[in-house]
Amino acid sequence: MSDEAVTEHDVRAVAARARDAAAELAPLPRAAKDAALHAMAEAVDAATDAIVTANARDLAAGRDTGMADGLLDRLTLTGERVAAMAQGLRDVAALPDPVGEVLRGYTQPNGLEIRQVRVPFGVLAMIYEARPNVTVDAAGLAIKSGNAALLRGSASAYESNTALVDVLAGAAEKAGLPRDAVQLVPGTDRSSVLHLLRARGLVDLVIPRGGAGLIDYVVQNATVPVIETGVGNVHVYVDAAADLDVAERIVVNSKTSRVSVCNSAETLLVHRAVAAQFVPRITAALQAAGVVVHGDEHFAAVDGVQQATDDDWAREYLSLDMAARVVDDLDDAIAHIRRWSSGHTEAIVTQDLAASRRFVQRVDSAAVMVNASTRFTDGAEFGFGAEIGISTQKMHARGPMGLAELTSSKWVVTGDGHTR
Repeated sequence: MSDEAVTEHDVRAVAARARDAAAELAPLPRAAKDAALHAMAEAVDAATDAIVTANARDLAAGRDTGMADGLLDRLTLTGERVAAMAQGLRDVAALPDPVGEVLRGYTQPNGLEIRQVRVPFGVLAMIYEARPNVTVDAAGLAIKSGNAALLRGSASAYESNTALVDVLAGAAEKAGLPRDAVQLVPGTDRSSVLHLLRARGLVDLVIPRGGAGLIDYVVQNATVPVIETGVGNVHVYVDAAADLDVAERIVVNSKTSRVSVCNSAETLLVHRAVAAQFVPRITAALQAAGVVVHGDEHFAAVDGVQQATDDDWAREYLSLDMAARVVDDLDDAIAHIRRWSSGHTEAIVTQDLAASRRFVQRVDSAAVMVNASTRFTDGAEFGFGAEIGISTQKMHARGPMGLAELTSSKWVVTGDGHTR
């Protein structure tokens, strides 16, 4: 459907069908959902050639428009990557079903039995950029948690996402689920996104996954509930009591193991007491790994370091760049983080228990690492098995979002003719 043909009515019609599908999904037992996930995995495997062919059209269009190499890599689907997506569906099927879990249960003195039980949200909308693997991940997590999935990927991955959703929806239908349990939102321009964000009463939750521009647009324009994810201005603080060997490993890993993800460290803070020894050492290690350091006057005294500005303290680089600063003490580091952090992940390297406790208590981010790389902020690393994103909000979901975070709850009250 061309952008000119996509109207608010078209988007709301898709959402209405998703709502009907969600009503059918909610009561399904785990066995039915798991069988559908396995069927979807087998269908993805079987359609590998068609999926890769559709993806090749997206890649060709991306090259024609000058898409950056990093984005092209995110967009690319190979046979190996398609197989990994299919395996991801099987992995989700193996996870415990959160629906029906009793969060609280008790009996009142008057005999009323009260339980708080996990239930699906209903219609879960994902708005995301570039990566077509998110299409499969989101669909699998939605189905497992009993939700219908409305998927709005970027225009750059439209051919890939169309092929994937056709395969997933067809397999789900053959397995006995409603076909509308997994749908692609029509359109490729921002108007269809806006219509989705305004589908109040039809969409229960929107999760944007991408850069700051996308997330800001969703938050500013949505009339349906939104959980913000992903933007990561992440800090590592090396304390006066740090083991400097450990600190070097953690800083280098946090920055360089994968630079294009939200848990990659963007700013390094070093206590003044160890600066003379650690600044030249860590700068050399980062530069050897290809990192361009943007530093304050202490770091800028080292060859090859660029002078940092406020733009550097605020920036999520997602590249081989890192801001670096010497701080007077622990409280100075905490103050810097409070000012510039996006609330994603912060780390302290120290052997001082009191310092680590103060850092954990005073730093207000979704994840706080003590003597560990920031790269561990990840659903799989936390043992969730899978994640749909990393929330930087303070709602019911904060940090990596697994299956449990894709559910709400309801109260079930059982009486025996009780009246009030």
